[in-house]
Amino acid sequence: MPIKIGLIGKTNTGKTTFFNSSTLSSDEISTYPFTTKKSSTSTGYAITLCVHPEFNVNDNPNNSKCKDGWRYIPIELIDVAGLVPDAHRGRGLGNKFLDDLMNADAIINIIDFSGETNEEGEKIENPEYDPLNEVVFIREEIDLWLAGVIRRNWGSVERFSRGPNFNMEKSIASVLSGLGIKSRDILSCLRKIEYPPMPSEWEDSDYEQLARLLRKMSKPSIVVANKIDVAPEENIERLGDIGEEISAVAAQYELILRRGNGRGIIRYDPGDNTFDVIKELTEEQEVGLNKIENVMKEYGGTGVQNSLNRAVYEMMGMITVFPVENESHWVDGKGNKLPDAYLMPSGSTPRDLAYEVHTDIGEGYLYAIDARSNRRISEDYGLKEGDVIKIVSTAK
Repeated sequence: MPIKIGLIGKTNTGKTTFFNSSTLSSDEISTYPFTTKKSSTSTGYAITLCVHPEFNVNDNPNNSKCKDGWRYIPIELIDVAGLVPDAHRGRGLGNKFLDDLMNADAIINIIDFSGETNEEGEKIENPEYDPLNEVVFIREEIDLWLAGVIRRNWGSVERFSRGPNFNMEKSIASVLSGLGIKSRDILSCLRKIEYPPMPSEWEDSDYEQLARLLRKMSKPSIVVANKIDVAPEENIERLGDIGEEISAVAAQYELILRRGNGRGIIRYDPGDNTFDVIKELTEEQEVGLNKIENVMKEYGGTGVQNSLNRAVYEMMGMITVFPVENESHWVDGKGNKLPDAYLMPSGSTPRDLAYEVHTDIGEGYLYAIDARSNRRISEDYGLKEGDVIKIVSTAK
């Protein structure tokens, strides 16, 4: 299953533009609140260096793509409808869209850094609204929504408490595992907080305390300061004041570049810090591309692909591993060289990789070989970025 990343924010932050520029989808974009009336999903990519140049071979990608030495690994993006204050109470499009985040592995919180819209996502004539408020507002909406989900499921924990051999931590983990949160994360959170010994004694503050910690641990997030191309200088100077991981982004410019590349006007790949013009431009196109070029020079690109990569590799702590069936020729059973690339949590073992490839291979796991050294590696070896690994299993 690909990694799932939820794109959230108030209405009119440019969320759907970010989504379209990452996936080349064509979802409707508008300045009206709630243009996105239902969540959309599409494929984006985490991009990392491919290992085929190191081995001096041409690769044959199967589950991913390779271009100019860069491996594009599919991830799923979820464009969630814009949130408004009290969305967790059902206001706006409310809980339905917060529920769409349940299965997201990470969150990109997109804020309108231009300050041209208020907290409701409405255009304002004399901007006095502080866009940094959106960071706290969105985070609190997620926390309160999650606390509400915990509260609604709490009756099951109370029923467990009336049975023999009741264990608070295991009971809570069992009930909340349906949130798409790993049991080990739930247990880890519970061991970091103080809470009443009996479920019947829990209050709203206890649910909210657990929700905040669960959100931090299970839904790592990054803030995207979008519309950096039209943000006033005073906002740009405050980028460092957010106190969280943040990326400066011009999603509209990324969308223009991606479409321009598709039409053969320019040559551009996601994440590049520049582009090449390959077709004669109109005067309007030249003026527009000059503006884009200036922003890219200042920020090292449009920031869209950088945000996706940071969400996957920094916030989630993933690494890329290349499994092969032949450690000497780096091929699969059909002779394809370096065909697959898998995103794995940092600290994963060869057995974890075996299960990721296929459950049967994991269950039949015997040992693994490092294709660079042609040596057998220990079962507790911690996989590293760019490892090429042969799995030996009883399964075929």
